[in-house]
Amino acid sequence: MKAWLRSDGRKGIRNIVVVAYLVECAHHVAREIAWSLRENDVHTIGFPGCYPNEYAQKMMEQLCTHPNVGAVLLVSLGCENFNKLALSHAVRKSGRPLNTITIQATGGTRASINAGREWVAAQRAALDAAPTVDMDVSELIVGTVCGGSDGTSGITGNPAAGRAFDMLIEQGAACIFEETGELIGCEHIMAARAATPALAVEIEGAVAKAARYYAAMGYGSFSSGNADGGLSTIEEKSMGAYAKSGRSPIVGMIKPGDVPVKGGLYLLDVVPDGDIRFGYPNINDNAEIAELIACGSHVVLFVTGRGSVVGSAISPVIKICANPETYRRMADDMDVDAGRILDGEAGLDDVGTEIRDLVLALGSGARTRSEELGHQEFILTYKSFEPIGPACLPA
Repeated sequence: MKAWLRSDGRKGIRNIVVVAYLVECAHHVAREIAWSLRENDVHTIGFPGCYPNEYAQKMMEQLCTHPNVGAVLLVSLGCENFNKLALSHAVRKSGRPLNTITIQATGGTRASINAGREWVAAQRAALDAAPTVDMDVSELIVGTVCGGSDGTSGITGNPAAGRAFDMLIEQGAACIFEETGELIGCEHIMAARAATPALAVEIEGAVAKAARYYAAMGYGSFSSGNADGGLSTIEEKSMGAYAKSGRSPIVGMIKPGDVPVKGGLYLLDVVPDGDIRFGYPNINDNAEIAELIACGSHVVLFVTGRGSVVGSAISPVIKICANPETYRRMADDMDVDAGRILDGEAGLDDVGTEIRDLVLALGSGARTRSEELGHQEFILTYKSFEPIGPACLPA
């Protein structure tokens, strides 16, 4: 694979210019800056809230210094409470080119858009001329998520993604599966796969926390679309979601923004700690994708049975379609037809190998369907987390 080397030693398979808004009032200006260059790896991300949040701060710092990011433009209104000085410091410390446009100081919408486009175009030209280096599979971080699940997801797409995980982990990669709110009922199975007894206790505690959280909210991670697709209970959905973890030992558990310290399989705990303060843990699939990327994922595997069209900013999203009928309707949005397993045309290892090979091909210039279609969905909300303890880290 070919990659771009960052000053911290990490390598990225993309060389993105990120345009990041720091409050919803600056979203339009940021979007307009990036729009004209959207086909040239210029992506928009941002935090819409006006009052500060440690989770959002950490997420933005991790995203703006992600190895797939080569330069960063911050777009500030000027009176928001987001700590842009801390974010600026983190980006500068990472060695990336940085500029900040403050709309109130620059002269308003039009002047800010023009100034931003000029800076981004210059950075894009510089990044296009940057040399690449070789990258080993052991330097990869890969995340996985499932969305729009149906009765086929746990039979084809999710276990095929799990097989790909096992293959990548065998070559030294770090792989991250989530989320604790969709693994209720599987906590004892996961604990049995934990690398240490202390980690097993942490895993069971994280899923118990998720169950309490959803019970207090009065609504679980289960949609009408899941039911229409043949799923009957959260336990049934959980077993399907669990299948995408593969068979490797679970070496650690992390929270959003934590980067795996070595290769192996990690569980991402996405349910906030403490009192319920900010509503549902993840309001849609892209919130989970953003958290996986903030944990360093170069690529995200997205398994869907019902069909989903979303991609993401910063890291490419590989769409794995579990249902053969959905694939036939939506082939233009899908990268992998895992429904071939149901049709008897392929086995789990065949599709798992195809997924693994596609991950590696992304490091050699290949593009996903969502990238080709221009999907750059992104969302970031409020949460609250306590730091992970030593029991959550690999021995």
